[in-house]
This record gives sequence, C-alpha cells and structure tokens, in this order.
Amino acid sequence: MPDDRSERKRPGRPFLGWRYETLVPPPGPPPRRPTPDERVDPDEQWEQAKLRSEAETNRPLLFGLCLLVLIGTVLLLLTMLGVMPLLLAVLGCLACLVVAFPVLLILVQSRSDMGEMLARERTRRVSEQERRERELRERQEEHAARYTEWQHRKRVYEAQPRWHAVEIPEDVHRVTVVGGTEAGWSALLTTLGAALIKDGGDLTVVDLSGRAAAGQFVALTQRCGLIPRVWVLPADLPRVKIGANLNTRRRAAILAATAQAVESGGDADADRAVLERIFTVLGGDTEIVRVVAALGLVGLPGEDDARGDPALLLLTRGEREKLREVFADDPAAVARAAALRRALLPFEGLGSRAEREPYAQVKIIATDRSAGEFAERAYGTYTVEALSTLLDLRAARNGPGRPWARMIVLCGADALPEWAVRRLTEAAARLATGVVLLYRRAGENALAQLRCEGTLPVIMRQPDADSAEAAAGFLGAVRPGRMHPLTEIVGAALDGTTADSYATDTSEQVTAAAPVRYAAKSIAPLTLVRHIRAATAWGKATSQAAEQDTLSADDHTDRLSTQKFDVYGLQRLPHTAVVVPGAGEAPMVADANPGILALPTATLQTAAEAEPPAAEAESPAAEVEANIGPPPERLDWRRPVG
Repeated sequence: MPDDRSERKRPGRPFLGWRYETLVPPPGPPPRRPTPDERVDPDEQWEQAKLRSEAETNRPLLFGLCLLVLIGTVLLLLTMLGVMPLLLAVLGCLACLVVAFPVLLILVQSRSDMGEMLARERTRRVSEQERRERELRERQEEHAARYTEWQHRKRVYEAQPRWHAVEIPEDVHRVTVVGGTEAGWSALLTTLGAALIKDGGDLTVVDLSGRAAAGQFVALTQRCGLIPRVWVLPADLPRVKIGANLNTRRRAAILAATAQAVESGGDADADRAVLERIFTVLGGDTEIVRVVAALGLVGLPGEDDARGDPALLLLTRGEREKLREVFADDPAAVARAAALRRALLPFEGLGSRAEREPYAQVKIIATDRSAGEFAERAYGTYTVEALSTLLDLRAARNGPGRPWARMIVLCGADALPEWAVRRLTEAAARLATGVVLLYRRAGENALAQLRCEGTLPVIMRQPDADSAEAAAGFLGAVRPGRMHPLTEIVGAALDGTTADSYATDTSEQVTAAAPVRYAAKSIAPLTLVRHIRAATAWGKATSQAAEQDTLSADDHTDRLSTQKFDVYGLQRLPHTAVVVPGAGEAPMVADANPGILALPTATLQTAAEAEPPAAEAESPAAEVEANIGPPPERLDWRRPVG
C-alpha cells in the first residue's frame, strides 16, 4: 500500500471518490535476447572439392609426366638389352628430363598455391567467427542493460497508484449531487464520512431518504471505536433536543418555518409573532407539547374548560387565562393558531426525554420510511432550520473555522422547500462548513443549486428519462468518459443491499476490547483501511473482486469502457459512478466506492499531486540479474532425438 496515506498536504479536505489513471505508461514487451548466428567451421567438403578440381586440372600434366618417365624407363631397358645404343638412350632420357622438369615444377607450384589458399580461408573463417562472437557479446551486454532498465520500468509501472483521490476543490463550499440510487448514496456517504473522520472532522447527516443511506458509515464508525449519535424520527423524537436550548425568538422562528413548510401559504412572520407571544406566557424553555396545547387553546372558541381536551391539562389555569387574554383582541392570530397546531402536532414529543449528552463527532438524523413524505418535509425542515440557526450562532461567536472541518450532508433535499435549503447553505458558508446536497432527480431546485457559485456539481445515475434529459442538458454536448470495470462490478453486486433502518445486528458488532469514544482527533489511515475492508459491505465486495483476479491484467488501461452522457447513458450509469463536469473539458468520471481505499493500488493523493516517477525509471536504483549468457544449444531437426 502506498506510503502517501500517512501524509496529507491539506488535512480535512474530503474527497468524493477515486479516479482511475495510470501516470506511468506500461513498459511494453521485454527486449528480445540476441540470438547467435550459425557457427562457421572450415568445410571439409569444400576443401575436398577444391582438391578434386585441382586434381582434374593437373591430371593431363600428371599423365604426361608419367608418360615421360615411362619413355625414359623403356629407353634404359632397351639399352640394357643391347637393342638401342647407349648414346641414343642417353639423349632420349635427357630429352624426357628436359620436358618433365617444367611439368613437375608446375605441379609442385599448383599444390603449394592450393595449400596457401586453404590456409588463408581457414584463417579468414576463424577471424569471422571471432568477430561474430565479439559482436554477440556486445549485443548481450547491451541487452542486459536494456533488460535491467525494462525490469525497473515494469516494477515502477506495477507499483504505481492507479486509483487517485478526487478531492473537493479549495474554492468550493458546497457539493450538489443530482441523481443516484440508494446504493450510490450509501457509497458516497461512506466515502465522504471516512475522509472526514480520518482527520477528526465533524459530520452531521440529515437522511430523508427513508432508508439507512448512512448505515455502512455507521458500521465503519463503530468499528473505528466511535459512537455515532443516531436519531430516527418520529420514534426518537423524545430524545432529540436540537434547537430546544435556544431563546424564545429563535425557537419561534424555527417552528414558524416548519409550519410554513408543512402548511404552504402561511405567513411566517405572523406565525412567529404568535409563537413568541405563547413562549412569553409559557416560558422560553417550555416543551413543544405545551406549545401545541396552547395553540389548541387559542384556536378553540368557547369557555376555559380543560375537561373537554385532556391536552389542556398540561397548562395551568393561570396560563390558560393569560393566553386567552393575550389573544382576545387578535382574531387573525386565533385563526393562525389552529393551522399552527395542525402543523406542529407531529412534534408533540420533541425533547420530552432528552438528556444532556456529550459531544458526538458523528450525528445522524433520519426519518423512518413508514412516516411518508409528510414526515420527511416536516422533520427535515425543522432539523435544517435548527442547524442553520446553530450555525449562525457559532459563526457570530467564533467566526469562520477551517474549511470543511465540519460537514453537513442532506440526503433527499427534494423533500424540503428551496428556501430552507438555501438558508442552510448560506449559514454553512458563513462558518466555512461544507454542505453536500443530494437530490433524487434533476428538478428545478436541483438544477438551480448546480449552477450556484462556489458549488461543485456532481451527476449520478438518473431515475427516469425526464431527469436524465435535464441532467444531459446541464452537461451539454461533451465527449464520452472512460470508466473502469470495477465501478460497474461492485456497484451491481451491492445494488439493493441498503438497509431499511439504522438498527444494527448485535452479531455483527465489535466484540473485541477497544476504546469507545464519541470523538477522536484522527484515525490512522491504515487503521481506517483495515476497518473499511472488514466492517463495510463495500470493502468486502471490492476485496473479493481483487482476490478473484478480476482486475489482474497488467495493462488495465485497455479494459476501460466508454460511457456516454446522453439520456440513455445517464440512466445506465453504474451505481457508484460520479460525473464531475469540467470547464471546457470532458467530464471526469470517478468511483465513490469506499472499498477502493482497501486496494493496494489506491492512494489518498490526487492525480495532480502524484508526480510520475519518470526520472527514477531512467536510472535504476538497484542492479538486477539480467537475461544474458549463452543461449541454449540450437535444436537441429537433422539430429535424431535421444
């Protein structure tokens, strides 16, 4: 695993996922080993052919020489027999000798020349063989150097990180995600949360998806020894105390905004004035259930009779009389009180059993799927308004903090009114708190958020053709993107596995002794990687894909697929694919799968921060054994086997 996980240039900068990119090109095939030429030996057949040619050329001379010797011999025999005079025989022998001497000289000279020619040929062939062997050694030494360099480039190519982090840019204080399935949101939440808690950041998730979109992240935080604070509304309303400690004016503003979201068409300022007058009578720290009872009292005509409505028993006789006196001359407020009561009735149990709890680094406020769209809008608006008010107070008291040291993730922003989302983003910007908005589809409000200044637009899988058409129109005519097979394989394997609730199985919880805390300054990157692999479904599925050698090819670049960003392509995006539009460039395709961090080729550095080790590849650091030496003996088909 790369060592750069232990260092970060900008601590606290979260990332959306990972982008597959190879900075060092593949080394290609290894250099071929030089093959020696055929060994050149003196050819005996060639020498014999030369000797035969010489013999055939000298045969007439040799025959004539033999004839002269025979003639001389016959003359001597005739002289010895007395047939021929001695003088005549001597003259004949001398004549034969005179003729035979030059012939003999020619034959001797021819044999000497042939021997010298054969000797020169043998010397030339030996020199040629020595030259070829010398050239072969030089080629082998050159091959050894090239092979050593190739081995080094191959090691650099294989060891380089391929999955680079995609960070949120420095000038961005808001991320707007349009589209996405439950599996894609689960992966994105886990990736964002892991990047934040690694550096000790604060994370608040408002999950209005109706499913446990942050369930995998909850499992990860528990494995890391952190205790996340989870409220599932409306079941956990009595435990929720958010916004209950504020003053009368701010509490009234939060409740009035909630009523405006539930009962559209109301006057928020008039509702806030009604609620402020009720808090003045009941006290600024009174419970919501008493406020709802007071609204019911104000909105009901008739005498003060608590026996007809048990809820009025929560108010003392003096409080009831005071309330009727305050609203006696304001029929408009009496009319709004009934509407306010209907809107705030779901909040009767808010904070009734809340206790003082220590600070929690991870907080999740979710709505139950069975509560429906009304609960998402009501509870979501109250939570967002309360968070916005708390952010304003902290910004006024402490000023802006480190960017993205705190992050708020809003899942299902479609369920909230546009003004509530805008108020949250503006309050977060004043405190330098990062906001991530997740919209189910590309509606009017979502497209407006995509175009806001200081926003990083992100496109995920679109749910229908209309939403895909709007998202494609936002992207415009762009070039297709390149996508790795892992993005589709793991996303398809975990599609439909998002849990329905945040209730965890006790059999899957950590049983080993470990420090348990609500907050931590930081988590070691290698520890986080180990927990992602063991505690999340994303880490397990990604590790299994790697173990099955699904991605074991040497050159992964050829395996990248092309993804079009038209209406059809945006509806077929892999679940964890995130498309980030570029200024005048092709959109960048990244993978939000948190399990990628468990791969040995993943890094926390961005592709811009990672410098390709080209200079290192040119000068190998260590010598390796080269593929040199004499090659094996050539096989000869003419030789019998064995």
